[in-house]
Amino acid sequence: MAGTIWRNPAFLRVFTASTVSTFGSLVTRTALPFAAILVLGAGPLEVAAIRACEIVGGLVVGLVAGAWVDRLFRRPVMIAADLGQAIVLGSIPIAAIGNWLTMPQLVVVALLASALSTFHDVADNAYLPTVVERDELVTANSALSASGSVAEVSAFSIGGVLVQLLTAPIAIAVDAISFVVSAVVLGTIHRAEPRPAPRTERTSIVAEIVDGLRPIGHSPILRTIVLAGSGAHLLWGSFGAVYLLFATDELGLGPATIGLIAAVGGISSLVGALLGPRANRRFGVGRCILFGLIAFTIGNALIPLAPAGAVAIAILFLVGQQLIGDVGATIEEITEVSLLQTTVPNELLGRVNGTYNFLTHLFLLVGTIGAGLIGEWVGLREALVFGLLGGVAAVALVWFSPLRTLREMPAAPIAAIVPGDHIA
Repeated sequence: MAGTIWRNPAFLRVFTASTVSTFGSLVTRTALPFAAILVLGAGPLEVAAIRACEIVGGLVVGLVAGAWVDRLFRRPVMIAADLGQAIVLGSIPIAAIGNWLTMPQLVVVALLASALSTFHDVADNAYLPTVVERDELVTANSALSASGSVAEVSAFSIGGVLVQLLTAPIAIAVDAISFVVSAVVLGTIHRAEPRPAPRTERTSIVAEIVDGLRPIGHSPILRTIVLAGSGAHLLWGSFGAVYLLFATDELGLGPATIGLIAAVGGISSLVGALLGPRANRRFGVGRCILFGLIAFTIGNALIPLAPAGAVAIAILFLVGQQLIGDVGATIEEITEVSLLQTTVPNELLGRVNGTYNFLTHLFLLVGTIGAGLIGEWVGLREALVFGLLGGVAAVALVWFSPLRTLREMPAAPIAAIVPGDHIA
């Protein structure tokens, strides 16, 4: 099965484009907050504001993106989103060279890049089932996750070094270039997509958005995926809001060290990606999702336990988080995405993905704002503990749902949803 996808030219191009753009994006994930912290002297609330805008952009367009992706061919949406992100991110190094860089610009860039990324991600998840066979989706998603993990190993370590040597704004230029390369590679794919519904058969955007909500509301499996994913994103949002400040201000670590620690997470993610298909076959779909969420939560619990004033021990705690949490999160994500792609019919996949993105971004925002406020008024450790509540809730939701006992991926997608349908 694995060999089949590597003989598929369209998948190889999707794989290449994803690897290149993921590398650049991960460099920016390190560089953008450091641009605020090191260049503009930002504190917890300012960093949280940037993180919040990265989320709000996806939240605002999430539902609409799903509806529009189902109205259009998916590949051109991905190309347009890549080029848009290249332009938006490219404004940061230009402003830095001209000495015009400000916090409002970083906030606007974070907002626009997030909106464009949401369109790309929704289209990407809906496009993959047209490139590979349904029974190859777990293998294909594992391969894409593995490539992202390799990019993570290099990007976070290189990103930290680039920030330290060249400044954060210049490091972001790498991301802008990567999106241009991704767009060019996607442009070379010639495989035909299923034709979207004609204009004469379309309903209003609002009605189409509701069609994307209905499968989730009716299916206990899909509902659990979305709610558990939302809890995990609350944890991730809290982590993103205060982790860099905690590592720099309380633990005394520099950008290069933080980047190298994050690179360990890339190795762990690669291990998780390689184990994903085998774990699904041996333990089943539900147990893989449950195990992944448990490992993700336990791993992140190590961060607030890292002691200040003992740099070597603190590094061990942060490395432990990367080793435990990233393996679990990768296996869970591969299984979850593949389950959505096999369960939902192609004509609804964009809208269901858009709904998932909207709800998870909502909880990501709650985690980011909550952690930013707690970090500013109480303490950074307490902010990290707040995020753990989302991970605990996600584990509990899966444990007490039918998803926990789900053994295999559905053999075929559910029937098209119409008002009044009930989905088991």
